[in-house]
This record gives sequence, C-alpha cells and structure tokens, in this order.
Amino acid sequence: MRIGLVAHNSKKKLMQNFCIAYRNILHKHELYSTGTTGRLIEDVTNLSVHKYLAGHLGGEQQLSSRISHNEIDMVIFLRDPVTKQLHEPDISTIVSMCDMHNIPVATNLATAELLIKALERGDLEWREIIR
Repeated sequence: MRIGLVAHNSKKKLMQNFCIAYRNILHKHELYSTGTTGRLIEDVTNLSVHKYLAGHLGGEQQLSSRISHNEIDMVIFLRDPVTKQLHEPDISTIVSMCDMHNIPVATNLATAELLIKALERGDLEWREIIR
C-alpha cells in the first residue's frame, strides 16, 4: 500500500513517535510525505520515505495530485486544528481529495492508530482491487 504522511509543525514530533511505534507495519509499505516531515521520519526510523517539497512550498499540492490520480491508498495527516495555517487551502484539498476518491484519511492520532491496525489486519486490501 502507498501511504501519505503529513504533519503540521506542532505535530511533527507526534508523527515521529507514531512512525517509531508502528515501524514494523510501515516498513512493509511505500511511504510518501511532504519534505520536512519525511526527513524527520527517516531520521528516527530508518524507513525509506519518498519526499515531496515542504508542505508550504507545494508538497501538499504534490501529494494531492497523487491522491487525485488514485496513487495513494491511505493518508495520515496529523493536523493542528488550533493554529491557523497560511496554506490552509492546500491542507483542505488533501482531505477533500481523499473524500472524493474514497481514500481512508486520519487527521488525529486516534484515527491514525485505527487505520494502521486495520492495515496490519488486511482490512484495507480492497484498495488494491479498486486501483
């Protein structure tokens, strides 16, 4: 499966910890991320992550494009709902693209853990069928 990983600045450490905790699952899949988040994940996990540009430099648009072409199977986007983001339209586009293309998306840790455990059980194999 192809997994998109994105985290706002205040959630990057949480994303690192998430990836450390679930490294044994994530290493079996292709990982895609915005630039800074991807680098931080690689630094602490030794996972290989395909990195786009930094989110505010167009990385979120690049990820949205992959989603719109059905080239991403799941997205974990740890968002900061409190802090206003200058590139909010790009952020909203990722979630909207997931909704339009029926791609599972988690925007908080609780849902991310549900999705990663579902992935481990094989509950998301239907994505390979519709691809």
